[in-house]
Amino acid sequence: MKLLRHGPAGQEKPGILDQDGTIRDLSGVVDDIAGATLDDESLARLDALDLASLPAVDANTRIGACVGQVGKFICIGLNYADHAAESGMELPAEPVIFFKATSAIIGPNDTVEIPRNSVKSDWEVELGVVIGKEAKYVSEEEALDHVAGYCVVNDLSERDFQLHRSGQWVKGKSADTFGPIGPWLVTRDEVPDPQNLPMYLEVNGHRYQDGSTKTMHFGVATVISHLSQFMSLQPGDVISTGTPPGVGMGQNPQTYLKPGDKMELGIEGLGVQRQDVVQG
Repeated sequence: MKLLRHGPAGQEKPGILDQDGTIRDLSGVVDDIAGATLDDESLARLDALDLASLPAVDANTRIGACVGQVGKFICIGLNYADHAAESGMELPAEPVIFFKATSAIIGPNDTVEIPRNSVKSDWEVELGVVIGKEAKYVSEEEALDHVAGYCVVNDLSERDFQLHRSGQWVKGKSADTFGPIGPWLVTRDEVPDPQNLPMYLEVNGHRYQDGSTKTMHFGVATVISHLSQFMSLQPGDVISTGTPPGVGMGQNPQTYLKPGDKMELGIEGLGVQRQDVVQG
């Protein structure tokens, strides 16, 4: 299934994409694509619905972030060998964990704002993992059973804030609009191998990132198991699992976002995002 949220920002309603690409409204079935809606039993009930009987949603309706009420927005840094190399950093012995503020989350096609005093706003296409049931001290073998589904994430980053303004990376990761998520939450049954997903990102039609989850340093199951040793993962938590090479910081000369730029990014089977960039 491809689950989504549609409508004005802050007023999103739950939805599902039918086989013809029509958005169907789920408001009469569930309150939101969030929390308890994401467990296996609830997803099975949604999968059994007659989608043709649900109200169709106007094709021009705004698409919001594909999961609501996100408790934790967890990111994994330096998780692709070739991206670590272009960043001039060594591959870590264990997953590098940092957080983005949940207030950074926006819809997949919403406008991205460059924060004030930014000089190095950058892009990162990433595979997002949405937790479906609590994960605490889980093994790698059990880990994927705790996944509701997968989505596209743009882990936008202000490199000067991130690397030169002291403290943790969160400063450079959490600006408003720096977390587009979606368009769809694709349930795990439709993603048999999360370690074999081609992904790309373009700015103004130029393809900067062209990679695959095959080159992850730590795979999805390893990441979930590792995180669960340090904190419980709750339904609706989002894990952004790292980016392949091609970020602006890795270009020669370095290239960063500016007002008027247009980004397009996608992951095979998970959909495409398109964002205009403005000055915040």
